[in-house]
Amino acid sequence: MKRLSLFLFAALIAVAVSADTRWSMASDGSIVWQGSQLTAHDDHVEMSGKRVSVVLRYGVQADGSVKVNKGMVWPMLRTVPNNTHASLMRRIEWDMLDELVLNNYRASRDKAERITLKGTLRVESRLTQNARAIRTYFPSTEQPAVVEIMTIVNDGDKDLKVTLPYHNNIALTDPAKGVRGAYAVRTIVYNPQVVTLAKGDSVTFTGAVFATVEGEPALKLDCAAELKKREALVDELQGNLQLLTPDPIINRMFAFSKVRACESIYETAGGPMHGPGGESYYAAIWANDQAEYVNPYFPFVGYAYGNASALNSYLMFARFMNDDMKPIPSSIIAEGKDTWNGAGDRGDAAMIAYGAARYALARGDKAEATQLWPLIKWCLDFCKHKLNKEGVVLSDHDELEGRFPAGEANLCTSSLYYDALLSAACLAPLMGEPQLSKIFNAEAKTLRKNINTYFAGPVEGFNTYAYYKGNDILRSWICIPLVMGIDEKAAATLDALFSPRLWTENGMLTQAGTETFWDRSTLYALRGAFYVGATERALDFLHRYSETRLLGEHVPYAIEAWPEGQQRHLSAESGLYGRIITEGLFGLRPTGFNSFDITPHLPEAWPEMELRHVRAFGADFDVKVERIKGAKLRLVVTNGNSTQTITLNNGQTKRVVLK
Repeated sequence: MKRLSLFLFAALIAVAVSADTRWSMASDGSIVWQGSQLTAHDDHVEMSGKRVSVVLRYGVQADGSVKVNKGMVWPMLRTVPNNTHASLMRRIEWDMLDELVLNNYRASRDKAERITLKGTLRVESRLTQNARAIRTYFPSTEQPAVVEIMTIVNDGDKDLKVTLPYHNNIALTDPAKGVRGAYAVRTIVYNPQVVTLAKGDSVTFTGAVFATVEGEPALKLDCAAELKKREALVDELQGNLQLLTPDPIINRMFAFSKVRACESIYETAGGPMHGPGGESYYAAIWANDQAEYVNPYFPFVGYAYGNASALNSYLMFARFMNDDMKPIPSSIIAEGKDTWNGAGDRGDAAMIAYGAARYALARGDKAEATQLWPLIKWCLDFCKHKLNKEGVVLSDHDELEGRFPAGEANLCTSSLYYDALLSAACLAPLMGEPQLSKIFNAEAKTLRKNINTYFAGPVEGFNTYAYYKGNDILRSWICIPLVMGIDEKAAATLDALFSPRLWTENGMLTQAGTETFWDRSTLYALRGAFYVGATERALDFLHRYSETRLLGEHVPYAIEAWPEGQQRHLSAESGLYGRIITEGLFGLRPTGFNSFDITPHLPEAWPEMELRHVRAFGADFDVKVERIKGAKLRLVVTNGNSTQTITLNNGQTKRVVLK
């Protein structure tokens, strides 16, 4: 009966998808745009490989045809000046369909029938009454190329002559504007041919857009093999850390978010570097996007290349530790060869200490933790050095870098420092310095008191937090104490966050009374709401947010901001979405190399929820939470042949040691 109830609840959720959503979920794990929803509309989605990224701008035109524009980025083909934005970029409208000839007539128009997303963009369209095309676009996993595979199907009664002529176009860039001289940007058809298709037959053409240094050999890609590699990567990422709940929308959004969070890692001269993307931020790392947002998530997903990029990024920041307590740069750019510090101290040391300590514990690798321990301690010392007379941390800005006021001490920086102290207290005994554990815990206790003294107070009628001293307008980042378990003002803070002053259909406004929203604060707020036990409220908002991002007008990932950036699919935000589930809904908090605290928050309507193949702590384990009776839950943790069963109350914290 429990299984049947779970199924029926999931079915009701599926039926309850808003009628005005543009996309729907398919049984193969994809999302689909089809049928009556295929009205004129444009969208964009970013996809990445180790040596290329592409923003595919696609849409259905008024006449029903489909257009695809490729916003190409080659992060390791650096341009001059070699700054944050110095990746070679080109927007390319060439499409193999533009070259196609059917029965001696150019196939200049198609009519969309179905568009699908699941790590690739697949467009199915009608060319004539008797012919249709299936086009698939995706980045190569290893090569600096975006691949296009086009299949033409004859589903008429007569023979169909199909011609795709020779195409091999080369455009050279100005050698004076390239760090490595001129670059060759190519569009190519690999198998041009003329073929006659009988009824029911098909032919597949392959092509690519790629760039190399002038003089390097052109890429000869096996496009079918490239598609298999891309699909294998997507399957790997979706196969680990699987979420099973009665809400299929949240499950699917979670599965998609892992792909975007993990794919945006580039094989730079400085080693693997995770990059936000957005046709702006590549071959570079930031203290917020990488160190704070996404790095602590990689161990749970179990993506080895993600873990390697995380360690690499922390070690890059470690190069800038100094005895004079000068701030670590906010960003390391140009494949690790330069820095950007245009906003001064943004609280970057707190971001790095918070992320590195959580990563080291969740990774469960003592050798890596030993490498990171000096950086964590230095960042904590830096924050302690920056305490003002009221005992909170001073910084020049916050991570919004002056877009909105942050005062001389902001709530975010001190909250991150607080959580970093708690994680460092868990890590210290494992690093052979148990005496620091007591010190860090005491400092965290004092800091928590200071945060509630310095920042707490009425704002717009809510007894919550001022984001900085003198702030009298509600800000979305008042959610940050909730994420760290600072719950003294939880009720009023939640009321403020989910009030019409901040919450919109696109998540939370950065500041009440404006039109600006940044998903990162929405994602933090939802995680914090779950973590402090506002489960039913948080679930309602999480479902609505997930439906909007996964199936609405701009899909399928969390976005950066609006109006800045035109809602780019920056990668680390998808990591923050995943952490709503792991750290908010399930309440997982690393406490050792093989231990974690769990504080599950099972919604009232859910009989159970489960995470399968959690890859943190060097293990591969499952976590299942099911309702027994009333508020009583059964927690089952399975690690190989070992099973631990724990009875607890909903919202109660238990320590789990993996065996």
